[in-house]
Amino acid sequence: MNAPAKPLTAVIADDERLLREQLKTRLQAAWPDLQIIGEARDGNEALARADELRPDVMFLDIRMPGMTGIEAAREILALPGWQGEIVFVTAYDEYAVSAFEHGALDYLLKPVEPERLVQTAQRVKSRLARRAVPPPPTDEVALDSLLAKLSQLQQGITPRPSEPLRWIQATTGSTTKLIDVKDVLFFKSDEKYTRVQTRDQEAFIRTPIRELLPQLDPQQFWQIHRSAVVNLGAIAAVTRDDTGRQRVHIREHAEVLEVSRSFAHLFRAS
Repeated sequence: MNAPAKPLTAVIADDERLLREQLKTRLQAAWPDLQIIGEARDGNEALARADELRPDVMFLDIRMPGMTGIEAAREILALPGWQGEIVFVTAYDEYAVSAFEHGALDYLLKPVEPERLVQTAQRVKSRLARRAVPPPPTDEVALDSLLAKLSQLQQGITPRPSEPLRWIQATTGSTTKLIDVKDVLFFKSDEKYTRVQTRDQEAFIRTPIRELLPQLDPQQFWQIHRSAVVNLGAIAAVTRDDTGRQRVHIREHAEVLEVSRSFAHLFRAS
C-alpha cells in the first residue's frame, strides 16, 4: 500500500496583516490540504522563512518594505537546494500581470479572487509534481528575463540612458560636492541614503541603488548585492570563504563588500 502523499506547505509574505489573513482564509477554502507553515512581513523575513522552513510554495507580495518581493524572489531562487515555487501577489494592472503568463511563475491579482486561487493551486501542484524532471535550459533564461521585467515595472525604471552618469551631486556634512563617477569606489545603501565612497571621502545621496544603477556604465560598475554596486577598477581581489560566500576587497580601502548569491556568477571562474 502506498503511503499517503505528504501535504504541501506554504509561507505567505505581505506587509499588511489583514491581507495575509485574507489570503490564508481563501487558501484554506480553495486548497484545504495546503499547510501554511509561516508568515513574513517583508522581503527580508520572507527570505529567512524560505531558508529556514523550505516550503513548497512562497506567496510573495511584490511591494514590501526593505527587500521587495522581486528582490526576495531572486535571493530565494539562489538558495542552495531550493526546490519550491514562487507565486507573486500583485496589485498591477493587466499589462504588468500578463508578464507572468510565461509559465515560469504564477501570480495573484489583489484583491485575490477564490476562482483564481483554485487555478493557482492546480498550476502549482502540477509544477511541483514535475519538479523532479530537469527543466530545459530556456526556463532559467525566461525566469531571469521575467524577473528583470517585473523589477522594472515595480520600480518604474526607465531604459538605461545612452550617456552614463558622469557626476554625482552628494552631501558631505553641510557641504554639497560634485564627485566624478570614475572616482567612486563603490555605492552602498545606508538606511535612508546611499553612501558614495571614494578613496579619500564618503558622501551621501538620497537616490536608492535600484534607481542609481540604470544610470551607471555597466562596463564600469557591477551590482554585487541588492545594497551594493562596485567600480570594477577598484576591485583588488575577490575571495571565497568555507561556506562559498564571496567577498570583494577594494583597492586602497579597508572595507570588504559581500557578494550575494544572486550575483555570485559574476566572479565565477570560467
